[in-house]
Amino acid sequence: MREEAIARVKLVFQLFDADGNGLIEADDFRLMAERVVAAVPEADAGRHAAMAGAFRTFWQTLAGELDSNRDGRVDYTEFQDIVLAPERFSAAVTEFAGALTAVADPDGDGLVEQSTFVAVMTAIGFSEPNILALFDALKPAGAEQASVPAWTEAIQEYYRPDAAGIADHLVAVPVS
Repeated sequence: MREEAIARVKLVFQLFDADGNGLIEADDFRLMAERVVAAVPEADAGRHAAMAGAFRTFWQTLAGELDSNRDGRVDYTEFQDIVLAPERFSAAVTEFAGALTAVADPDGDGLVEQSTFVAVMTAIGFSEPNILALFDALKPAGAEQASVPAWTEAIQEYYRPDAAGIADHLVAVPVS
């Protein structure tokens, strides 16, 4: 496996462990959803609800596939299995990517403003230099907006551990 993929798996674990206790639990996904919803208060209740639902689905999928001892928590050893069969998570990732980009596009014009993009990605826990690098990679030259379809595709790519390209812009230490 590529070094970038290993770094991405470690980073994703750290991001999903939103409360920093070394385990991924349902409360971590609730906390991330609350942070993302708070980052885009102008989005309507339907978009907020879809985002929270996507986080719940993502957790339920992870727990169902990775929580081998069924204790309601996923530790890093269990989480590493995500790289063995990322296709098990594709439906949850697709729902998550769609809901995340939709909440960040409250007017539904298919474009995300840079300030909103940064706020959402910061709420998830990514570091600003990497957020800005990803935004620059997604936006057309000279634009101050990124397209929702391009961002959605980048999110889906990010959760495919062996994929390379735009997703690697986010491989860095998460914000603490």
